[in-house]
Amino acid sequence: MQNKTLRKLGAATVSAALMLTGIIAAAPAQAATKTIGIAYSLGGRDVPGFNQLAYIGVKPLLDKNKSLKLIESQDNPTATDDQRAERLRLMAKKGANPIVVVGFTYAAALGKVSKEFPKTQWGIVDDSSVTAPNVQSIVFKEEEGSYLVGVAAALKSKTGNVGFIGGVNTPLIAKFEAGFIAGAKAVNAKIKVQSTYISNFPDFSGFNDPAKGYEAAKGMYENGADVVYAAAGGTGTGLHKAASELGKWSIGVDADEATYPAHSAYKKTILTSMLKRVDLGTRAFVADAVAGKKTSGVKTWGAKQGGVGYTTTGGYLKGLTVKIDAFQKLISSGAVAVPTDPKA
Repeated sequence: MQNKTLRKLGAATVSAALMLTGIIAAAPAQAATKTIGIAYSLGGRDVPGFNQLAYIGVKPLLDKNKSLKLIESQDNPTATDDQRAERLRLMAKKGANPIVVVGFTYAAALGKVSKEFPKTQWGIVDDSSVTAPNVQSIVFKEEEGSYLVGVAAALKSKTGNVGFIGGVNTPLIAKFEAGFIAGAKAVNAKIKVQSTYISNFPDFSGFNDPAKGYEAAKGMYENGADVVYAAAGGTGTGLHKAASELGKWSIGVDADEATYPAHSAYKKTILTSMLKRVDLGTRAFVADAVAGKKTSGVKTWGAKQGGVGYTTTGGYLKGLTVKIDAFQKLISSGAVAVPTDPKA
C-alpha cells in the first residue's frame, strides 16, 4: 500500500516523504555565507602598515571558515565625508556584517551610516569619537610603542640628537611624538629631539609624500641627529632613503618596515620599527562579531595587551633589548605612565 501511494507522488514529494519516514537521511544543511567588509584608508590593502595589517588580521578567519567571504573598498585623497559615507552604505547594502573601517578619516561618515544600519556591527581603527551600540572603537596606545623606540633611539645615538617626523599634525600622531620624546629622555634627560610635521590637518598628503619625508629627514641629519623616527605612512620611505645615503639610522612604524619589498635597499639603515598590532585588534573584533558576541564600546590595545611593541630585525639592537624590555615591563605594569601630549 505504501509503495502504491509513493508511485502516485512526484519525485520531490517522494524524497520528502522518505525523509519524514526515516527511510533516507536528509542532506546536511549548507552553512550560510557571511560577508565581512573592510574599508581601507588611503592606498588600500597592498599598502604596508595598518591597511595591510587589517587584512592580515582577518585573513586567518577567512582561511579557517570557508563560509566567510570578504568585500573591500578603499579611500582616496580627495574623498569627502559624504563619499566615504556612501562607500560604507554600499558595503552594508551588499550584506557585509561585520565591517572594519580603517582610519579616523572615516569617523564622520561612520557616525551617520552606523545609525542607518543599526544591525550591522562596525569596528573603526584609530578613532573613539563614534559612540553607538553597534560600533567598536579599535584603538591603540601608540605612545607606549613609541616610548620603546624612543628608548632604542637614545641608547643607539652617539650624538645625543634624534628626530621625529609626523605625517599629519593631528592628536593621534602627536601621541607618537609624545611617547618617542619621553622614551628618549628616560635614557638621556639632556638628549635633543627635533620634531616636524609634513602637513597640517585636514591636509592628509603628509602620509604619502616620500620626497618631503626625505627632505625633512636630511635636514635633521645635517642638524646633528643620527636616529630619526617617522610616524608618517608612505612618507617614511623618504626617511629611510635619506638615512641610507647619509649612513644614519631610521625607525619605521606600525609594522616591520625592514621587511617591506619597497625598502629592500634600506634594510641596513632601519634600526627598528614600532609595532602597532592592528591585525590583533581587527581579528578580535571580527571573530567576536561572527560568533554573535556584543562588540560595541572602546577596545584599547597597549603594551599590556600585546598591542604595541618593537622589532629586532637585522640585529641592530643587540645588547640593548634587555634595557628596552625592562621599560616595556614597567609600562605594562603601570609603573611608567607614558604621556600623549608632546607639549605636556
